[in-house]
Amino acid sequence: MLNRIILIGRLTKDPELRYTPNGVAVAKFTLAVDRRQVKDREKEADFIDIVVWQKQAENCANYIGKGRLVAIDGRLQVRSYDDSQGIRRKAAEVIAENVRFLDRPKDKEGGSAYGTSHVGGSPGQGSPGQGSEISFNEDDIPF
Repeated sequence: MLNRIILIGRLTKDPELRYTPNGVAVAKFTLAVDRRQVKDREKEADFIDIVVWQKQAENCANYIGKGRLVAIDGRLQVRSYDDSQGIRRKAAEVIAENVRFLDRPKDKEGGSAYGTSHVGGSPGQGSPGQGSEISFNEDDIPF
């Protein structure tokens, strides 16, 4: 059996970071992924819910935001729940196992604040604090 999804798209808003009662970080955001364009039609996009756990969730909340280009490698999960009226609903979301930042945000002077980072581990030396810069090399970008 295989359940693997790879997506490249832009965040529609900043990630929402929360913690479980046991203190585990979880971030959620929506990724806009362009569809293949059909002749004579306007560009269309799919809006896919992404869930990221643990250190990756904290890194996403600290280092990416609305409009940022990211690559997601993960798996599809479909869950069921009862809404407030007691109606059974299903929700599909991608559980991200790896998140890669593919572009650079602009700082207030128009330059680059920091760049691409694989958020699966600690970028740079040691763990970055909030607002720390992440160094990168343009040649590391696979696309």
